[in-house]
Amino acid sequence: MDSSRLLRTSGTVIAAAALLISGSALGDTSPRATAAPRAYGAGDEQPSPAGSRHGRAGEGRDDHGLPGFGSLGPGGALGSPGGLGGAGRPSGDAPLLAPLPAAVPAALQRYYEQKLSWHSCGTSGFECATLRAPLDYDHPREADDLKLAVSRKKATGAGHARRLGSLMVNPGGPGGSAVGYLQRYAGIGYPATVRAHYDMVAMDPRGVAGSEPVTCFSDADMDRYTEVDQTPDDAGETGELVAAYSDFADGCATRSGKLLGHVSTIEAARDMDVLRAVLDDAKLTYVGASYGTFLGATYAGLFPSRVGRLVLDGALDPALDSERVNRDQTAGFQTAFDSFAQDCARRKDCPLGTEPARAGDRLSALFKKADATPLATGKSRKLTESLATTGVISAMYDEAAWGLLRTALRSAFQGDGAALLKLSDAYYERDSRGTYQNLMYANAAVNCLDLPPAFRSPAEVRSAIPAFRKASPVFGTSLAWAALTCGYWPVQATGSPHRIPAEGAAPILVVGTTRDPATPYGWARSLASQLSSGRLLTYDGDGHTAYTRGSACIDNAINNYLLTSTPPPADRKCR
Repeated sequence: MDSSRLLRTSGTVIAAAALLISGSALGDTSPRATAAPRAYGAGDEQPSPAGSRHGRAGEGRDDHGLPGFGSLGPGGALGSPGGLGGAGRPSGDAPLLAPLPAAVPAALQRYYEQKLSWHSCGTSGFECATLRAPLDYDHPREADDLKLAVSRKKATGAGHARRLGSLMVNPGGPGGSAVGYLQRYAGIGYPATVRAHYDMVAMDPRGVAGSEPVTCFSDADMDRYTEVDQTPDDAGETGELVAAYSDFADGCATRSGKLLGHVSTIEAARDMDVLRAVLDDAKLTYVGASYGTFLGATYAGLFPSRVGRLVLDGALDPALDSERVNRDQTAGFQTAFDSFAQDCARRKDCPLGTEPARAGDRLSALFKKADATPLATGKSRKLTESLATTGVISAMYDEAAWGLLRTALRSAFQGDGAALLKLSDAYYERDSRGTYQNLMYANAAVNCLDLPPAFRSPAEVRSAIPAFRKASPVFGTSLAWAALTCGYWPVQATGSPHRIPAEGAAPILVVGTTRDPATPYGWARSLASQLSSGRLLTYDGDGHTAYTRGSACIDNAINNYLLTSTPPPADRKCR
């Protein structure tokens, strides 16, 4: 889905992780990634291979215990795997992402040699610092330097637990705060044996949370934006949706300026390499979820010789274009809804009835009712069709949220939309005071820069709706229109789809969940096959991502890999 929607990381995480898969920006019609990304910068060009492309993709729980998910608002997309682009190009035809030169250019030495000043912050035991990075790696100027938020928690093991270096984590989005994810979950909730051997480290990517955050709207404007009808019935409603996308793009351009042209996944991966060097790690050890898999795979493609142990959980396929990514995700949410409906039908109080095959029709009728007359919520805000759709989709990320969804739907059928609105707000990272985090803004900015847009006009959306409705009779129309967001973006896309071989990299562990709603299992299979050293680990189950979500088989395989560098046997499957 396009730029305003997110994918999030795995079920046990806290509100920190968001991942959107989506979008792209108003890019030129000819993919720019037919030329490799520029070299380290400062005028040194990277060798031009067959071509290079970009791609992208997390979840958690918010402070109220609700599932924290990516956003689905108008124009939203669920994180775009860096490198989706290519206008229907089969993944096997996508150009290759070429590595950067091994030597660091003189103009970038000062970034690689900087010293971090650590201080206590947040929860007890965590430290924070600020990393400097160039706004533009090709033309670094100290006056334009970005300040990126970094946090760590040192290895907890005593003398018997040999320190293995730093373990960098990213929960996805794009737009999810890695620092928040570290302090609220990974630094205290990852397996104790992993935390004993590693300093747990996170950096908010450029444009996200504590790292020069992209901003676009006031909170009141964002409320109005999320309520816009995403299934327009006539020319007037279509015009309102297009105006909403255009206003959103204009707001980002006005409030975030030149930063919008420098928040790509390629640049974020290069920031990670600077941090790796500053932490004095010879190689990168990393766990990335959802969009975080695209960020990690991009790092591997650019710096294959610096790959240590990489876990890519809930993988994105960087070789797909935006339309294909959005359509695949639409099918993924339908698969997740079908699982929810089957589970619900076995319960006496199921608000969708006892026949799973008819559950979609009953839900669609609820959406239609909210479209005609938004539901009361006990507050000034009402539950529109778009907010109701977002609330349902948010609960698809983690089967632990299905109980909340049953309760919310039961109330909605009785005319009370409060609980479904709360699920929608959790997805958008809107708190009880009406304040939004910058998740949705960063999500759009990254997605629209990484790939050309899925659609550039309402006519293109209408022509694609039949295929989207085939992928999902319930969500297809809404998600097709959501994929139009980046068509009005003020900055041209700098990326496009590409394959990532990362030749020469150490074994990379790719994890896929068979009924993952946001990052379909086929994407994990594709990424593992692209990576020259990729190893696929499969979780046969529901929900988004697999690590630390209750499968001892998955957790043991990943823990062993992180501690010994030994990946599980080829094509290992867990239930």
